[in-house]
Amino acid sequence: MDKLLQDFNYQAPDSFTKITTIDMHTGGEPLRIPVAGLPKIEGNSVLEKRRFFKDNYDYIRTGLMFEPRGHADMYGAIMSDPSSPDADFDVFFIHNEGYSTMCGHAVLALTKFAFETNLLPNKTDNKLTLNVPCGTIYAEAKIVDGIVVESTFINVPSYLYYKDKTVEVEGIGKVTFDVAFGGAYYAFVEAASVGLKMTPDYYNQLIDYGRRIKYAVMDNFEVKHPIEADLSFLYGTIFTGKPENNAHHSRNVCIFAEGEVDRSATGSGVSARAGLHFSKGTLALHQPITIESILGSTMTVEAIEKTDFHGYEAVIPKVSGAASFVGKNEFWFSPSDPYNKGFIFR
Repeated sequence: MDKLLQDFNYQAPDSFTKITTIDMHTGGEPLRIPVAGLPKIEGNSVLEKRRFFKDNYDYIRTGLMFEPRGHADMYGAIMSDPSSPDADFDVFFIHNEGYSTMCGHAVLALTKFAFETNLLPNKTDNKLTLNVPCGTIYAEAKIVDGIVVESTFINVPSYLYYKDKTVEVEGIGKVTFDVAFGGAYYAFVEAASVGLKMTPDYYNQLIDYGRRIKYAVMDNFEVKHPIEADLSFLYGTIFTGKPENNAHHSRNVCIFAEGEVDRSATGSGVSARAGLHFSKGTLALHQPITIESILGSTMTVEAIEKTDFHGYEAVIPKVSGAASFVGKNEFWFSPSDPYNKGFIFR
């Protein structure tokens, strides 16, 4: 058998659609990046491209994210040529529910991907400019002996949207929450206030409560971005509380999309927390804090500048973290496979 496998070289028939991906993770949170096999994505901006993909190629999202090629918590990034002269590329993000507006763990991984694969051979520095659905992101790689050991990005203005609100949640009772924006909107809830711990053994209950709280807030509170309708929705619930490691500031567990659990500390989530804590007076400018994930992996966030964002007191967050490569896949879509679009159990 060893000899048979050593010589194994099966080639999929030409009738199969083939999509090649690079798979990565940041702090344990997966990122699947298609690098070959995608059809042409039309549009003059990243939001136009995202709409075009959603309208015409959503089966690719489900086929790559859902089982049998993915799983309920898979996450992906779709890259394309830049739609503005100052950017290196456009990127939008896909998951089990659809399309997100910002993803920090993906930006951190994409920065490593871009430099370690020499994606942009004419770059003369370690910096990237990315067009994403929520705006322009500025990333930088810390490179040691050709390896990106840490990535950093400057996010869009992040701010507190609702402060100390309460909502009645079915099966839980009255819940106190904040809503803050860090490229996406999240409801923030102290885990202990609803009887939860932010550890893997509470995984299913965190999903259950996170979804209940998200839908209760959506049903009772308007979430409206001041300038872009495509960003006007509540992306998820983030539970917060004490860290496992006392050297860290706190712990995050983000339940987003259709009950996905972020294994990382959530780049857009820690950005939103920078805006939230600054507004509440519990975080100063240039005061970096390190936040844990459900796995204990970390991201560090720092509010580097105060700004006004269409009437909201906001900060510009800088987020840092580390990513890793997982592998390379060529996924096959057979014309006779009834599950090409995938399926999902949640």
